[in-house]
Amino acid sequence: MAVNLVNVENISKVYGTRALLDGVSLGVSEGDRIGVVGRNGDGKTTMIRTLARLEEPDTGRVTHSGGLRLGVLTQHDSLDPAATVRHEVIGDLADHEWAGNAKIRDVLTGLFGGLDLPGFPQGLDTVIGPLSGGERRRIALAKLLIEEQDLIVLDEPTNHLDVEGISWLAQHLRERRSALVCVTHDRWFLDQVCTRMWDVQRGTVHEYEGGYSDYVFARAERERIAATEEAKRQNLIRKELAWLRRGAPARTSKPRFRVEAANELIADVPPPRDSGELMKFASSRLGRTVFDLEDVTVQAGPKVLIEHLTWQLGPGDRIGLVGVNGAGKTSLLRALADAAFSEGERQPVAGRVKVGRTVKLAYLSQEVAELDPSWRVLEAVQQVRERVDLGKGRELTAGQLCETFGFGKEKQWTPVGDLSGGERRRLQLLRLLMDEPNVLFLDEPTNDLDIETLTQLEDVLDGWPGSMIVISHDRFFVERTTDRVFALLGDGALRMLPRGIDEYLERRRRMEEAAAASTPAPAAAAAPATSERSAADVRAAKKELQRIERQLDKVSEKETALHARIAENATDFAKVAGLDAELRALAGQREELELRWLELAEDA
Repeated sequence: MAVNLVNVENISKVYGTRALLDGVSLGVSEGDRIGVVGRNGDGKTTMIRTLARLEEPDTGRVTHSGGLRLGVLTQHDSLDPAATVRHEVIGDLADHEWAGNAKIRDVLTGLFGGLDLPGFPQGLDTVIGPLSGGERRRIALAKLLIEEQDLIVLDEPTNHLDVEGISWLAQHLRERRSALVCVTHDRWFLDQVCTRMWDVQRGTVHEYEGGYSDYVFARAERERIAATEEAKRQNLIRKELAWLRRGAPARTSKPRFRVEAANELIADVPPPRDSGELMKFASSRLGRTVFDLEDVTVQAGPKVLIEHLTWQLGPGDRIGLVGVNGAGKTSLLRALADAAFSEGERQPVAGRVKVGRTVKLAYLSQEVAELDPSWRVLEAVQQVRERVDLGKGRELTAGQLCETFGFGKEKQWTPVGDLSGGERRRLQLLRLLMDEPNVLFLDEPTNDLDIETLTQLEDVLDGWPGSMIVISHDRFFVERTTDRVFALLGDGALRMLPRGIDEYLERRRRMEEAAAASTPAPAAAAAPATSERSAADVRAAKKELQRIERQLDKVSEKETALHARIAENATDFAKVAGLDAELRALAGQREELELRWLELAEDA
């Protein structure tokens, strides 16, 4: 029988006039892996801080087992700014002691990319004071993971980690024996790590068995049985449930709940996106040209990030962009945005970006734009536009879109200066969409957003007709909102990944293994002809890769046109049969091209 580590009995916590926790009782046992979800402001952080005894409850009590070894990662670290990374993470251990410890090596490599901390100016001897918040947070996480604990409590551990770091952290936590309580908005991470969920809502905590996907099933079933009156929220849950069942069955184990009931619940829910219809509408809004890049080079200061890039963003393309930190994801978006906002006058250092004449770009950067703090939320939105056309006959007023993004009628009259960071992020997104753009650039749009707001944003983007590029470390969001994934792997090239983020992680692992295995060998200098032939082969492979990517874009355009023609001739069965045969032939052609692309990608 598992030993009880923490027991929470009938606790309540009130801030001002609002009860964040009201008579909550629960427990954490050995081996528990608990994910904590809920809307921003509903008490997730208060719940775990009270559980860890960082805050005292107003009523009730929290009991820890005797000798409990507890590790906590809060949103604000307590690192000494005058200390070095070595002092905080490794302490007084000699180099041969910590370097011989497999656990310490694994943590340093997983969080920092190497034992010498390649991203820090003086490696382990870097002073903490001048470092960014993200770098300090990784140091605090490393310090926590190197130690031995019975229970780890983590508040947003994936913030400031890239896709690889999140993947490593998930694997590391799965392999640890410590119990875990984790607050995070990263749904992929929750599915990978957690076996139980706590849903904090209106002062209470609902418990569910399983990871995030199982939680979605169970919550939808509970709300169906309870016949909840919150129709909008239930519809969003049903849409996400439908996507989990139809679009990504491999992301979770067999649900432990009633699959038949879940299938019945989503029987009338349409697919998340009608891609053919959206592509048709996007083409009518954008024309044939959106962004065409010809032999473009992108730099950040003196550093060359991307070289000789020839690529095209077409009407209706929904692209997820992933890559190592510093590879040029944000710089690429900025180069495209500069060309768009200057009507083609500002160009990269080399090559040319051609912008379509009808392009109306909205760019959500990582920095939250400052708004007049005296404005009310509704006023800030109405200053952009009173109504917005979302396509396919969907039109919303400023007030309705505010409600969609979690600003209820009372919240709409809140001054902007009183909003939290997450709420300001939501308001920034809302103002962008109110301006009716036909191209969206979203750079880390999920920062500071809770899961419920993320599902609302995904619902809006599902029916949004236009071209879109998303940079995000939230794997669930990328897979949910985009149709294709491209990667920057740090070698100056942009690559399409037919198998998405799974393929990206495989490639990164192979690159790291190759780098680790490569050691200077005297024999290498003895065969210059072989090296020269190898370099030539790589150049040829890269050139053919770009040609195949252009062919794949053309196949995609033809498929879109065929879908549109099938819709137009839906009653002419003979014609539809002929068009369907063409569609199947194109699908075969696409499969051959993608297989060839994968073969060449290995060579390149």
